[in-house]
Amino acid sequence: MARTEKKKDVVIVGLGWTGSILGMELAQEGLEIVALERGHDQNTVPEFQYPNMIDELKYGVRLGLMQKPRNSTVTIRRSLDEAALPYRSLGSFLPGNGVGGAGTHWNGLNWRPMLSEYRLRSYVEERWGAGIIPEDMQIQDYPVTYDELEPFFDRFEHVAGISGTAGNIKGQIMEGGNPFESPRARAYPMPAMPTTYDGAKFGEVTKAMGYHPFPRPGGIASQAYVNEYGMQMGPCNHCGFCERYGCYNYSKSSPQTAILDALKRKPNFEYRTKSEVLRIEMAPDGKTATGVTYFDENTEEEVFQPADLVILAAYQLHNVHLMLLSGIGQPYDPVTGEGVTGRNYAYQMNGGYTMFFKDEVFNPFVGTGANGMSIDDFGIDNIDFGQEGFIGGSYISSGQSNGQPIRNMPLPSGTPAWGADWKKAVGDWYGHVMSIGSHGSHMSYRTNYLDLDPTYKDRHGRPLMRMTFNWKDNDIRMTQFMKSKIEPIAKALNPTVMQAGFKQAGAMYDVRPYQTTHNVGGSVMGADPKTSAVNRYLQAWDKHNIFVMGAGAFPQNTQYNPTGMVGGLAYWAAHAIRTDYLRNPRPLV
Repeated sequence: MARTEKKKDVVIVGLGWTGSILGMELAQEGLEIVALERGHDQNTVPEFQYPNMIDELKYGVRLGLMQKPRNSTVTIRRSLDEAALPYRSLGSFLPGNGVGGAGTHWNGLNWRPMLSEYRLRSYVEERWGAGIIPEDMQIQDYPVTYDELEPFFDRFEHVAGISGTAGNIKGQIMEGGNPFESPRARAYPMPAMPTTYDGAKFGEVTKAMGYHPFPRPGGIASQAYVNEYGMQMGPCNHCGFCERYGCYNYSKSSPQTAILDALKRKPNFEYRTKSEVLRIEMAPDGKTATGVTYFDENTEEEVFQPADLVILAAYQLHNVHLMLLSGIGQPYDPVTGEGVTGRNYAYQMNGGYTMFFKDEVFNPFVGTGANGMSIDDFGIDNIDFGQEGFIGGSYISSGQSNGQPIRNMPLPSGTPAWGADWKKAVGDWYGHVMSIGSHGSHMSYRTNYLDLDPTYKDRHGRPLMRMTFNWKDNDIRMTQFMKSKIEPIAKALNPTVMQAGFKQAGAMYDVRPYQTTHNVGGSVMGADPKTSAVNRYLQAWDKHNIFVMGAGAFPQNTQYNPTGMVGGLAYWAAHAIRTDYLRNPRPLV
């Protein structure tokens, strides 16, 4: 029999970026809050302290900050007629483990989607007609406009401490920034970081070609900074240990750096670690949640935590899994097209060129997660979909993030993987390499979705979540288009050797190489309960006291890294809860 804890006003599932934001916002309302984190506790000190954290083998290779598949995984198949198998070795994506979640190990790249991405289906139909949308593509409009979200993007950027150069302030194009970005009310809280040699070379060449290079915006502090919660950041020292690592220098935006120490001081907030939520419990009429049941690893027992308000703030995959297990929204069926929970799972489409320069040195050990220069000239707003034959876009960048000798050792194609010839190639080429990458959108499709696996179960006896996903022709055409635009840039840099890495027609999804941890969809937000699991305030359509945060809300993936949108939506939802829902709990739409 489950132990029952004292009732709280709010229970938050997960304590990463969105859990921290909702915890702080609702704590300021005086509510009694408990956050449940499946992983361990971790702080900048002692867990991220120097030199322990910059252990490449432990964290970069053995993925010390990631969830272990033996404890939490999904099954994966590429089509409806394949048998799904468990994701047993981390590769394609890397969900974070412990307090702070993926916000501890990200690179820091922070963006606002382009204007067309908030109303993508309407934009396509108005410009080119519905006929150019492939039959199996399920792109949708967001149920909220950019103008509505702009103050909340701004809030997140100033809480997280984002460095960048504004390109469009209130419609005025600013020199040195991204002229294609959505208009912002004010500049970034900190100026952009300086770029390394490869980014500077890329900027010079692309500007000469008529493009519009700008420094990549990111959660890497370029100077000392204090946010509205009194949390302090120190200027980055360019150590190159961002992705897969916690920041020991208080320089990378993370829940620890931006929110958590202030939140922990709130007397009405508490959090419990090693507490894995198993399901959301419902009232007898099924219309509202009564709390959650979780497994306490410390006592090895199930615990019921009653609460008036349930906030799902775990990683996107885990939020959708809990919704499916708990009966939140009708499960999506790709055969009939009915149902909403698990619908529109999407990913990211990337590619790039690697260039080797015999007589130039790039000092790869100097870098940051958001380092480098980008162009958005082939972003989603700037492409004629009808002429090019695809829907989507990419930003294109160059900039080194690290020179870690195990993980970052690019060598020309054909180099042996070991032995004397491999050692010679390392000596010849280490520090003589730069790359140009495209980071592209990914559309949603009828047969890319999430549901419960009929065969495999987790350690608690619950069905694992099953991911059905494969690449589609539209997105491969998009990445091949980007290849045609990057190749002339690469050639203009005059490398000794250059080689391309883009998905070709017929490419199949492969879980082995890392691609991105930008899993989106499955708990899609929308204006129609027939095609979305949550409404415009991220509130479950069928259970009004459940709100679902995170990238699961995306109807399809944007061309950008998702964290900026995730943070903006979290503040948007928190505002609706604080100003409307709390005084009169009900469906807000």
